[in-house]
Amino acid sequence: MLQKAQKTDFFDRIQLTTEKYLTYRKRVRRVSREKRKKKGFVIDTLEAILWAMGMVLLINQYFIQAYRIPSGSMIDTLNIGDHIFVNKIVYGPELLPGFVKLPSPITPKRNDIIIFESPEYESRGTVFDVAQRIIYMMTLSMIDIDKDQAGNPRVHFLIKRAVGQAGDRFIIENGEMKICFSGEDRWVNERDYNAKQGWEHRINRLMKEDQYPSLVAAGKVTGWTNRGINASDRLRMKASPEREVYNPDFFAHELARLETLRKASPHDSRYLMLLAKQSLGWYVPEGRVFPLGDNRDNSRDGRSFGPVRVTRVLGKGMIIYLPPSRWSNIK
Repeated sequence: MLQKAQKTDFFDRIQLTTEKYLTYRKRVRRVSREKRKKKGFVIDTLEAILWAMGMVLLINQYFIQAYRIPSGSMIDTLNIGDHIFVNKIVYGPELLPGFVKLPSPITPKRNDIIIFESPEYESRGTVFDVAQRIIYMMTLSMIDIDKDQAGNPRVHFLIKRAVGQAGDRFIIENGEMKICFSGEDRWVNERDYNAKQGWEHRINRLMKEDQYPSLVAAGKVTGWTNRGINASDRLRMKASPEREVYNPDFFAHELARLETLRKASPHDSRYLMLLAKQSLGWYVPEGRVFPLGDNRDNSRDGRSFGPVRVTRVLGKGMIIYLPPSRWSNIK
């Protein structure tokens, strides 16, 4: 009898607790409905919109952010107009937009598609930068208030491939990249190395190998012209007119120009230093990565502004989500 009474008392307590909870939940819902009635439809809708925008901002800032590809520097991996999601937590998100990047044990690996702040970006002030990034994130990259005088979005962030890591050296021969990896003393063709790794992305070129003689000749003509010296008729004939105006491989053209300037003015140390900088290539210091575009002759990347600090890398490309026909993982 005692055990039966104890069981009855136990079930009575459960029933009482359940009734109290259900009564409490019903009261909370009633109070919530009354509050919404007092606020009115407009205010209630506005609060819901603000809450949703706050959640979008939170997710974009710390977890996954939406970006729109503005240029063709990563064709065919990423095309102009592609909308992508970027993993921001993997390398450590920023505590606030543009401020205090949180630490992460993971750093960009070779071949990762990374997004980073452009070293060449000229800020319009902290308040504007923060406002621009908040609006950009809350609208899933649909609205960008940071535009130039022509109405085009200014380049604040860049998306490239992390090709080089600390200790690597790079040189270019006729537009093709060669790498001397950290701790080694031999140069490896980038395409050959990628093939051995099984990486399937394409390195696209606008220049063809048989176009280089005229491009180099155009660079030499420009060099002689810079010094006020008329180039020979033979050299001018070799440099086709379009090569003097349109040079897809700026670096080959610039190297030929500087070599000519060095010959024309051997006493001028400026040309010696510029030529050395152009011909020696690039070295990646500790704590940096060397970013390059897959569309090499249409990409402003580490070849122009040098290796990028790892602390400036904001995230890693995940997937293309728009347009639907382009949906895929980013590799």
